[in-house]
Amino acid sequence: MAEKKRRDTVRRSMPKQDDFERRKNFAEVALGYTEELARGEAARCLNCKKAPCVSGCPVNIDIPFFVKAIVDGDFAAGVRQIKKTNALPAICGRVCPQEEQCEIKCVVGRRGSPVAIGRLERYLADWEATQAKIEKPRLARKTGRKVVIVGAGPAGITVANDLCLLGHDVTIYEALHEPGGVLTYGIPEFRLPKAIVNREVKYIESLGAKLVLDFVVGKTRTVDNLLEEFDAMFIATGAGLPWFLGIPGENLNGVYSANEYLTRVNLMKGFLFPDFDTPIKRPANVIVIGGGNVAMDSARTAVRLGADEVHIVYRRGREELPAREEEVENAEEEGVIFDLLTLPVKLVGNEQGWVSGMECLKMELGEPDDSGRRRPVPIEGSEFHMPADAVVVSIGNSPNPLIAATTPGLDIGRKDNISTDDNGRTSRHNIWAAGDVVTGAATVISAMGAARTAAQAMHEYLTNLT
Repeated sequence: MAEKKRRDTVRRSMPKQDDFERRKNFAEVALGYTEELARGEAARCLNCKKAPCVSGCPVNIDIPFFVKAIVDGDFAAGVRQIKKTNALPAICGRVCPQEEQCEIKCVVGRRGSPVAIGRLERYLADWEATQAKIEKPRLARKTGRKVVIVGAGPAGITVANDLCLLGHDVTIYEALHEPGGVLTYGIPEFRLPKAIVNREVKYIESLGAKLVLDFVVGKTRTVDNLLEEFDAMFIATGAGLPWFLGIPGENLNGVYSANEYLTRVNLMKGFLFPDFDTPIKRPANVIVIGGGNVAMDSARTAVRLGADEVHIVYRRGREELPAREEEVENAEEEGVIFDLLTLPVKLVGNEQGWVSGMECLKMELGEPDDSGRRRPVPIEGSEFHMPADAVVVSIGNSPNPLIAATTPGLDIGRKDNISTDDNGRTSRHNIWAAGDVVTGAATVISAMGAARTAAQAMHEYLTNLT
């Protein structure tokens, strides 16, 4: 009787830059799998018939198919399969929280580490980029219908991809001078190189989408103005309005929202000054308030800009940090100091009006709140002071209210989010929306999943127009 093959439960580590060296540069930290590592990791997949991993993917990629394609060495087939439902594989393979979505459902993970689905997706996308010619799917016959998309972020790009494939004419209006939305202005170069974002956008343009930059819908032209020449609209303007704590001292110089801080560094290339005309301060002691991925991005950026000390201040404990564990580990490796169970209560400044420190309280965890996490409770008499010459506030964002304020009849929720039905349709019959402008700040892949649903609903609407 043949001996049963022993299951490989050990996940292949991804090579990355040395933690000391990467503190001094903005090059990508994670270096990606080699072919040997990718095929070895892919071989761990059991190729489940019911494939629970697929149900965990917001865009329903046929994961077993593309993983098997890697095992077989048929990388082109793997790319082709991914792109049937995911227009941004090189991006999703880098920034999506697979550990909370597809990988958490992986059967291999029940007795070891789950298959590294995200890393394998990245491998295929990066392999495709090395090919002389990028394979494109066949486009449907032109319908003659015209769609306008507001916002060139993940949701907008996804809808553009799907509707171009279905034969519709697509124009994307983007407020900034570069496309990509949060992928460009928010996520740092060391986590997502902008050349990759540009490559993915160029692919969408190659399908026929027209991209118009420096165009602020609601100001340059209104929604209703645009709908005079388009049959339908998709709004994907994200959540770019930062929240603040509402504590004394937030108006001091040297206090930034994470949006402003990261936009100056990423979109405006502040880290390359003076080669780019965006001067940026390089403070010695930086405090970042918050515990999500954006907070980690801000802290790790401050490290690379030469800060002597960078602190993450978060009011709950490590177990409650909303950031990906991978990002927390990277931050720790790069020397970021975590001040957990700490509540900011006041920012203090010097005579010149610049921030010089922060007053805090120590916290302890009480009973769980509505989010399921234990509620932080202040410890009486635990006040203490932290020195700082820069503070970055990273506690969340809301949608910009510009479109809501200039579009009559568009229903808006209490946090300025656009209200939609399950198919992304708004209160206006020919306008759809998805992504952070509907949900508030969330993940790239969740925005893409909602965008695909909206694209299908838009297609049905457009094909039934008389």
